[in-house]
Amino acid sequence: MNEPKALLVLHGKQGLNEELRDAVTEWRQLGNELAVRVTWEPGDTARLVGEALAAGYRTLVSGGGDGTLREMVQALLDNGSDASLAVLPLGTANDFATAAEIPLAPFDALTLLNREPVWVDVGDMNGELFMNMATGGFGSKVTATTSSELKRVLGGSAYLLTGLSRFSELRATWGRFVAPDFTWEGEFLALGIGNGRQSGGGQLLCPQASIDDGLLDICIVPAPADTVGTLGTLLSGGLLGIDTVSVKARAPWFEVEAPEEISINLDGEPLAAKHMRFSVKRQALRLHLPVDSPLLREEPLIENDDSSV
Repeated sequence: MNEPKALLVLHGKQGLNEELRDAVTEWRQLGNELAVRVTWEPGDTARLVGEALAAGYRTLVSGGGDGTLREMVQALLDNGSDASLAVLPLGTANDFATAAEIPLAPFDALTLLNREPVWVDVGDMNGELFMNMATGGFGSKVTATTSSELKRVLGGSAYLLTGLSRFSELRATWGRFVAPDFTWEGEFLALGIGNGRQSGGGQLLCPQASIDDGLLDICIVPAPADTVGTLGTLLSGGLLGIDTVSVKARAPWFEVEAPEEISINLDGEPLAAKHMRFSVKRQALRLHLPVDSPLLREEPLIENDDSSV
């Protein structure tokens, strides 16, 4: 079912993207109304979303990477809106889009606007929302400090190269994790709490996570004697290797406590805290996704049943 009109909020770095420009032109030539607004500075995403909602737009498109998607989701929920959202993956890693099997080609991604949106979950950490994943420890430090130029040249491999170059800074973090029927405490190298499945350019930390089950998946990589070897396995995306050393669980919420602040990366947003509560906003967002997206576990819900966790 076609939505009457849509507005694309485009990350400023993509303003000269010719493939995107051609895709938008072709989409309009098919009779679809698609307005475009480009961000320039921090705060623009939230402002543009608010202006679009005030103008009556019921469908928005996130044009950027995982960070842009997070900002769009935060703005929509902050406005109390049930407008639908589509994803136009234009970042370096596009971890959420890749796991959801959203096409990376701009025009193909726009065709998902013809799909009826489904209700999906949104992650929450101390009031800050995330669509994909919260990562902590050394892995999040690598993600946060990988240069944009390196990502432009190497794509997802840039995260691996940055990690390999920073082994001298490797330091384990201590934390205590509590959830229903789950407790773990100790030193860890990396942490992933996923609504989605992967982070950092393809690290499948939570390969079984779904965005419609009301649960978060957690992956903790404890600090062993061979820290360099274990972190190398993590950064290289070796899923089977990670499974042999990681602690995993699934729950509607997790609480994390630490004597020192833990660095956390929420879909590209760096944060730090000693106490964190991760929870799920159940069926909080209407999202346009491909048929049989791997991130959907249950029958897609067209109407929100207002259930929450």
